[in-house]
Amino acid sequence: MGPWHCLLLLLLAPALRAQQQLMEYVERRLSLLEERISQWHDQSSRYSTELRDFKNQVLGMLEAAEKEREGMRTEVESTAVRVDRLEREVDYLETQNPAPPCVEVDETLMEKQVATAKKRKNEKYTKLTDCSDTIASVRAMKILKRFGSTSGLWTKDAAGTSEKIYVFDGTANDTVYVFPRMREFTLFSATRKAARIKLPYPWVGTGHLVYDGHLYYIRQQGSFQVIKFNLANKTVVDSSVFPAEEQIPVFGLSPFTYIEVAADEEGLWAIYATKDDEKNICLAKLDPTSLDIEQMWDTPCPRENAEGAFVVCGALHVVYNTRLPSRSRVQCVFDVSGTLAPEDASLVYFPKRYGSHSSMKYSPQERQIYAWDDGYQIIYRMEMKKKLEV
Repeated sequence: MGPWHCLLLLLLAPALRAQQQLMEYVERRLSLLEERISQWHDQSSRYSTELRDFKNQVLGMLEAAEKEREGMRTEVESTAVRVDRLEREVDYLETQNPAPPCVEVDETLMEKQVATAKKRKNEKYTKLTDCSDTIASVRAMKILKRFGSTSGLWTKDAAGTSEKIYVFDGTANDTVYVFPRMREFTLFSATRKAARIKLPYPWVGTGHLVYDGHLYYIRQQGSFQVIKFNLANKTVVDSSVFPAEEQIPVFGLSPFTYIEVAADEEGLWAIYATKDDEKNICLAKLDPTSLDIEQMWDTPCPRENAEGAFVVCGALHVVYNTRLPSRSRVQCVFDVSGTLAPEDASLVYFPKRYGSHSSMKYSPQERQIYAWDDGYQIIYRMEMKKKLEV
């Protein structure tokens, strides 16, 4: 090696050492960077695991919160039921009647009533008013709502001016719901908007009537009684054992009704049936003050396939259907005054809706019928005409 080579090596040695040191520095930095990347990867993996665990924990907490919310909803519903029960109990305490009178049956008086009524049985009726109308057809029908059981009764006061709606849910109970107006009854499905009247005796059937501030309802205790109940002071005014032996359901398709108390322009009537004339329906005129029977009639209207009846201007209208509910129709009319012959009466059909009527209450002031059809409350507006024009 010559002197020039030695001199060149001496000159390049520092540069080579510097390059080597730079390489070593770069390698150390790369190694450190790889180590940090490895740490970041480990931390990222750990964070991902922790995030997944946190997510699962949150989901578990949400499920637990949902269960607690469901439990709270159940408790709120239970509380609402208890509050509703408490309201009924408060209503009961507010409307608690005094001790009901002891209703004793005076056998002698009942025999006199039966004898007096039988003497006038089937006589021509002397009308109290100049009402000479009869039903020509159903002018309109309005379905208000569906409320309560499949069978029941709803009505207004047939003689007064009150707007209150009285509802008898079912065919046997002791509580009457009272809505202040038609609007409240139509808009609200619950009974919390209604007052409750707890009667001193349970009622049976759907033949009850609200007339001139009093409730006339049927009580069964061996024999059947008509109870006159004052709606203002919540007391029993009078009661009477219906003087008809061996009563049977008055309507073949409504076996729960034994007496139908009805009202028309002439006053109060009782529609019933006995085993003496098991095939046909009987009619009686009632004194609304004393509940005495003023007169009785055997009608030609059969019980079979009858589902309801009402009285218009002294004429009994019996509504018929079929065992499998079809279209209701007035197929038998009996006029106690003899003005309207049965063959001259209009055959009135009611629009077919849901089933069969469990009650039909005629309002002589409004000339319409409040009907209960398979749980639906319906109003039928009637088209009237003079009997002589039929």
